[in-house]
Amino acid sequence: MLKVGLTGGIGAGKSAVSTRLAALGAVIIDSDVLAREVVAAGTEGLAEVVAAFGDGVLGPDGSLDRPALGAMVFGDDEARHRLEKIIHPRVRARATELATAAPGDAIVVHDVPLLVETGQASSYHLVLVVTASEATRVRRLAETRGMTADQARSRIAAQATDETRAAAADVLIPNDGTLDGLGSLLSRLWQDRLVPFEENLRRHRAAPAPEIRVVPPDPTWPAQADRLLARIRRASSAAAHHIGSTSVPGLPAKDVIDLMLAVDSLDEADALAGRLEEAGFPRQPGEWWDNARGLPGQTWPKRFHNSADPGRPVNLHVRVTGSPGWRFALLMRDHLRADPAARDEYAALKAALDPSSYADDKEPWFDQEAVAAEAWAVDTGWKMPRPA
Repeated sequence: MLKVGLTGGIGAGKSAVSTRLAALGAVIIDSDVLAREVVAAGTEGLAEVVAAFGDGVLGPDGSLDRPALGAMVFGDDEARHRLEKIIHPRVRARATELATAAPGDAIVVHDVPLLVETGQASSYHLVLVVTASEATRVRRLAETRGMTADQARSRIAAQATDETRAAAADVLIPNDGTLDGLGSLLSRLWQDRLVPFEENLRRHRAAPAPEIRVVPPDPTWPAQADRLLARIRRASSAAAHHIGSTSVPGLPAKDVIDLMLAVDSLDEADALAGRLEEAGFPRQPGEWWDNARGLPGQTWPKRFHNSADPGRPVNLHVRVTGSPGWRFALLMRDHLRADPAARDEYAALKAALDPSSYADDKEPWFDQEAVAAEAWAVDTGWKMPRPA
């Protein structure tokens, strides 16, 4: 089962996206619908809301008077937090029930308005964020909810910023255009990414590896790595790091995020494999080894995982803390970050390499640069990064 989080600011058109994903075959779990369900007349949730806010939040028929409750909590952080403590746990419990009841091959889309604000992004395999300009959102809120422009802007300002949501997004869905344009975009997303992601996840297999192609540095690589690391840390308490070329600002690289999970033993790595696969990182079969640089002829075993997501290639190296491969990955990353000349020399080498022998042809340079990195570590007093 593929778990997708869907969110967006008020007026961005998240409901339109949800409707079209449902038409494509997604199972939709709408938190707004559940939030109404858990405080319906006669529920324990409603009784707790009344106990917290008084009988004034009840309508004549005994149901929740939402405008009255909204007037009490809007702009009052303490009151809002009290309400969230009542509603959010119930909504999550009900969402879990519905997801558990979905078919094993389902693409389950959790429509969660406050997904970012409540820190839930890492609990999904993929997060979709619907975006629209403020002008579009103000116009929609005036048309659909009868808000004045000032009211609409006030509601927009009370939510997470566009930048905060974008940092949590694996996919940004622009929604300033037509419904037909939105439908075409979502159809491509469904066929090219969501459907194969679900099948790969269910079959415990990695997405096909991309062709070897060095691209200019992407300033979003660190943020992408942070999202992936959050999912890995949710599956494991072990230290996890962004390593490799995409972790070095300004360095061209293959568009593949390299990550490293540090474990106490390979037995621990094997015990974690199932949880990492559930999180979207299937283990690759066979034996994998690091060359122990500086120790001729020696190697060190590791475990290796990739990504089930065809839209985001990943190499996840699971190494024993203290092993040569673990130390070298962190040392080389920090050395290249600190030494622009070494970084630029590596960039020039990458540009000249033949894709058919890319990995092997880099080895002589790494053997040489390992010596320089060790000298840099001594000169600077470099120490291992703290567990992250």
